[in-house]
Amino acid sequence: KVIEGQVKDLLFDAPVRVLGERDGQGEVLFAPHGVLDPVTIAEKLGALIAAEGVESDALRAARDDLAAAAVPDNAPPLPTRMPYFCAGCPHHTSTRLPEGSRAYAGIGCHYLVQWMDRDTEGFTQMGGEGANWIGEAPFSTRPHVFVNIGDGTYNHSGLMAIRAAIAAGTTITYKILYNDAVAMTGGQSNDGGLDAPRIAAEMLAAGVAKVVLVYDPKEDIDFAAFPRGVARAPRDKLIEVEEELREIKGVSVLLYVQTCAAEKRRRRKRGTFPDTGQRVFIHPDICEGCGDCGVQSNCVAIVPVETELGRKRAIDQSSCNQDFACLNGFCPSFITVKGGTVRRAAAQDFALPDLPEPDLPAINGTFNMLVAGVGGTGVVTIGAILAQAAHLDGRAAALIDMTGIAQKGGAVTVHLRVAEQADDITAIRVARGEADALIGCELVVSASPATLSLLRKGRTGAVVDDHETITGAFTRDPEFHIPGQALGEALEARIGGALTAFDATALAARLMGDSIYSNMMVLGAAWAKGLVPISREAIFEAIGLNGQAVEANRRAFDLGRWAALHAGEAAAMLGEATPALAKTPQEMIDHRAAHLKVYQNARLA
Repeated sequence: KVIEGQVKDLLFDAPVRVLGERDGQGEVLFAPHGVLDPVTIAEKLGALIAAEGVESDALRAARDDLAAAAVPDNAPPLPTRMPYFCAGCPHHTSTRLPEGSRAYAGIGCHYLVQWMDRDTEGFTQMGGEGANWIGEAPFSTRPHVFVNIGDGTYNHSGLMAIRAAIAAGTTITYKILYNDAVAMTGGQSNDGGLDAPRIAAEMLAAGVAKVVLVYDPKEDIDFAAFPRGVARAPRDKLIEVEEELREIKGVSVLLYVQTCAAEKRRRRKRGTFPDTGQRVFIHPDICEGCGDCGVQSNCVAIVPVETELGRKRAIDQSSCNQDFACLNGFCPSFITVKGGTVRRAAAQDFALPDLPEPDLPAINGTFNMLVAGVGGTGVVTIGAILAQAAHLDGRAAALIDMTGIAQKGGAVTVHLRVAEQADDITAIRVARGEADALIGCELVVSASPATLSLLRKGRTGAVVDDHETITGAFTRDPEFHIPGQALGEALEARIGGALTAFDATALAARLMGDSIYSNMMVLGAAWAKGLVPISREAIFEAIGLNGQAVEANRRAFDLGRWAALHAGEAAAMLGEATPALAKTPQEMIDHRAAHLKVYQNARLA
């Protein structure tokens, strides 16, 4: 708006029209919010030129081409992959509120609570947490609110917001969520050696009415390090503490101390954080599939299991971070194993046949690739390996990661352009209908409207892992299903027969002993299908430079090649590992009779 006004002033006496935010009819032309991408600009400029009566055949064809690449607005709604708290995240518990209370969010992982039905609405910029309530409180009939603030934000600038609330005499409870890491940006430690006792001391010195420490009993807390005057309670008393604090006039502080789940996992691998020494399982014969464990824990490590007796629950041991909030309900199907360790699945000894080398695709200006998947599973790593490999091949490459808070289990996409010369790359982000290849590491993200809009029939080829990985919505909706068939149909409608789909997650678990290698399998399959203009040698060298599980990742790449070229054999291998469910009434009766016989005896059956 500033530039538009200046241009109009400069050309005030000139016989020209200046269009900016709005066109000649007053309709919005370029909105001041949202994304201003090259396709939007081209569409708007094309329409303006056509309206002036100077449209050419070339311009008309270009406009028609852009319109054809658009995703129709009447497409049926499909599920989206929203970011969610990690398995065992402290915020699963810390963001709970007593009935009738309300909370504000701030900047940090706890922001995600806003789509988790926990009466938390609205947020501020970093360092402004609670400042909105300072202005709102005098005009509200509500006497009190809670405000969530992470330890990283507190250390950065949040302390000033708390001091402002104290100075204003506002009645508010700050829930300072101390998880010993700046978790949203990679788990860095807090600058200046900030710890929970220091926060408590600073809050008392600032003049808050009361400070209560709420902690996880499984962690070793040095209570003697906290200043006198700080009350304390275990986390199962959280609601009671909150009910007490909301009655206190002025500023109070609930200091919630529990280590970030992702950091626990990293530190346990390094041997710097103690293991609980126990694991929790769900017995499928006893589980009734009610979903209460998901409600109690809000944890994404609880996954659905389809059985002959209906949908049950299981705990994904590979993602469980030993928080055990799922035990809070009253359910007899839970089994706790103490002193044991989870047995790792062994990689299958599978001899690969000779695999032909594909013809690498030609690069006409730029070759545009998308890598789509779930945040935190290595999607960005796949993009980085491809970019590095392109450079090793003597080509230019540029990429941009669409991540942000999506790294917490949300939708992540990598836009990667490869060219013969760096000057050929004039923009990095892949625009509508420009993608030459989709490396789909996860089905929901690959078939999302945002991804589909970048694909085009006749141009885009895709390899997609069609495993139905559950989203965070399952924690709140026990009957939630991934509509795998509908998602696959959406991809086929967009690119036709250029789609290759296989269950890379299950295949990686079967052949590699760990589903973490599924993304590399998808990359190998895409390469085998001629969708990657980079040599295998360069990709293998880039995997080596990355330095993580080098030989296993190279093996996964070649297994992906095999799965793409021998799809029938790969599907048959997975079929052998998956017991078929009974379909006829007699099969159902026989299954239940056998089950009852094992349970008690033939007479009962």
